[in-house]
Amino acid sequence: MISDCTALILAGGNSRRMGQDKANLLLGEHTLLQSAVATLQPLFAEVIVSVRQPRDEIDLPQVCDDPLHIGPLAGLVAGLERANTPWIFALACDMPFITSAVIEYLAQQRADCQAVVPMVSGYPQPLAAFYAASCLPVARDCLNGSGKHSLRELLERLQVCYVNEAELLKADPTLASFFDLDTPHDVATAKNKGHI
Repeated sequence: MISDCTALILAGGNSRRMGQDKANLLLGEHTLLQSAVATLQPLFAEVIVSVRQPRDEIDLPQVCDDPLHIGPLAGLVAGLERANTPWIFALACDMPFITSAVIEYLAQQRADCQAVVPMVSGYPQPLAAFYAASCLPVARDCLNGSGKHSLRELLERLQVCYVNEAELLKADPTLASFFDLDTPHDVATAKNKGHI
């Protein structure tokens, strides 16, 4: 149990490229959201879900994006505002293959930083990452300022521990944890690779 941290599942996206609500997309017997919850609940005392507007079918605490803003940064800000712990772990609901071992490994890297972010194929993975509560003022400023209103802008302004692929492979030898499902083609690829 990672006791000083709240888990935040981001499930408020438009899912335009998927063509349907990703949170309710079935993979085998479970939806993407159910898969994320099943992974996170054994690790965290509280799991909350970031949504655009309240959803009756979700039996967990929910936080809603500020209606003036859209995108994952808005969801992250809502989650940081709601959490009562020194850290949150933010996970996009379209990353259903993340493993407990990866999350636990990332949790161990939190000394002397404001965020712990995996790097895969040269790209940061800010929606499978830990953020300190101290990020909130900077995240609010990014959301309300004149910049890009993006997670990338936020990371540029934080003290970030980036965890490289070589380290991540120790916890997940296939790196399937970072395979996200944005399109029907991604779902087909995941099936072909045996992730589903």
